[in-house]
Order: sequence, then structure tokens, then C-alpha cells
Amino acid sequence: SVLCSAILSSYLLGERLNLLGKLGCLLSLVGSTVMVIHAPEDEEVTTLEEMTSKLKEPGFLAYAAILLALCFLLIFYLAPRYGQSNILVYLTICSVIGAFSVSSVKGLGIAIKGFFAGQPVLQHPLTWILVVTLVASITTQINYLNKSLDIFNTSLVFPIYYVLFTTIVITTSIILFKEWVTMTVIDIIGTVCGFLTIILGVFLLHAFKDMDVSLGNLPQVLQNEQPAPVTRDDKNILIEVDNSSIAPEDKPKVFVLYT
Repeated sequence: SVLCSAILSSYLLGERLNLLGKLGCLLSLVGSTVMVIHAPEDEEVTTLEEMTSKLKEPGFLAYAAILLALCFLLIFYLAPRYGQSNILVYLTICSVIGAFSVSSVKGLGIAIKGFFAGQPVLQHPLTWILVVTLVASITTQINYLNKSLDIFNTSLVFPIYYVLFTTIVITTSIILFKEWVTMTVIDIIGTVCGFLTIILGVFLLHAFKDMDVSLGNLPQVLQNEQPAPVTRDDKNILIEVDNSSIAPEDKPKVFVLYT
């Protein structure tokens, strides 16, 4: 979705994506892929009872409460004030809500398997709680994602949303299924390196979005770079005393310091 949205928005919507933006998209994908590769396998959960016990654990309840508080803060306080100017507000709402949608999909997948196995999943209250949670979370995600697409560049929205959503989902899965217990040192290093790669990709994508940089004009852009002007201190003025009788290469330099 990141690459397709960047390419299609460039051709169909006339939105420009420079060379650094394309590199940022690629780095975001590479970083997310590295994180997924080194993420540990989730704990096997086969019944709704096991899923219920996972959802009731204090660690996940505290994590869910923090996400809900952050979501309410973004929706009711930050979104009306900064949603029109800051791309991260709406996309963070979508990503935080995504933690609940993915958890609901996981639980409903278990419920569907149990239904075809002849288990009474329709009588289990968790099934309907997951359905309501999934509908509410997906509706909220679509709403704020559309708001973000109406305001900001499509080639910026999808990569940033992809990165935030992937990070939140992996974090939720680690906390819900205790995946961090089985992580090795190599997996931890790989996850951290993948996350740093994502940060670099998003930085390139967002910080240089207004620059006109492409493969065609890259040599010209590099050649046109001018050295930064030297700023002199107003208190310390250096005055060169010229002596015309001495050759330029042998001419002594005399400086008078005024304070």
C-alpha cells in the first residue's frame, strides 16, 4: 500500500514525491520488514477461554487503558486544535485504534475456527464483544484516515500510517501474547535496528518533502550548493591594514580589535 499509494498519487493526483521521499518509503518498508522478521512467534491460543484469560491479564489491561486515554486525548483535545496542521495527529489516532482492531481480528479468527469445529462460540460473550470492538475501531480508523487524506499528501500519509500502525501492532502482540519472553539477543538487536531504519525513512520522507530532488537534477542540485556565509561578530571587527608596497603573497596582515 505504501509503494502503490506513492506511485498512484504521483500519476493520478499530481502529488510530487521526490527522490528522498522514495528513499524514505523504501527505508520504511525495509525497517518494518526487519522488525517483522525478528519479531518472535506469538503464543498459540486456540480457544476463546484462552483468549479471554490473555485479555484479562493486568499488563494488557494497563496497556489498553493507556492506549484508550491517549486516543481520547488525541480525539477530543489535539485533533480539533492541531489536526488540520499536523499530519501525525490523525494518523496516530488510526494507529492506536489499530491495536484494538488487530486484537479483535485475532480473537474472531479463533471464534470462526471454533464455530466450524462445532463449538458454541455464539453463546460466548467475548465473541460479540470482539465484533463490536472491531466494527467501532475500523469505523474510527476509516474516518480519521479519510480526514488525513483530505488534508495531506497521499504519498506522505500512507508511509507514516504504515510505520505507526506496524509499530503499534507489534507492540500490542508482544504485550498480549508475552512474545518478549522468547526473544533472543539477535532478535532484540534486529528489532531495534529495524525501528531505527523506520525512523530514518520517515525523517527523509517528511523533512525533505518540499525539495525538488530527482535523479535527473541531482548533479545540478549538488553543484549549486553554496557555502554558508561567514557571520562576523559585531563586537569584534577585524580591519585589515593594506600595504600596497608589498606583494600580495608577502603582504603582512595587521588586525585591530575594537571592543
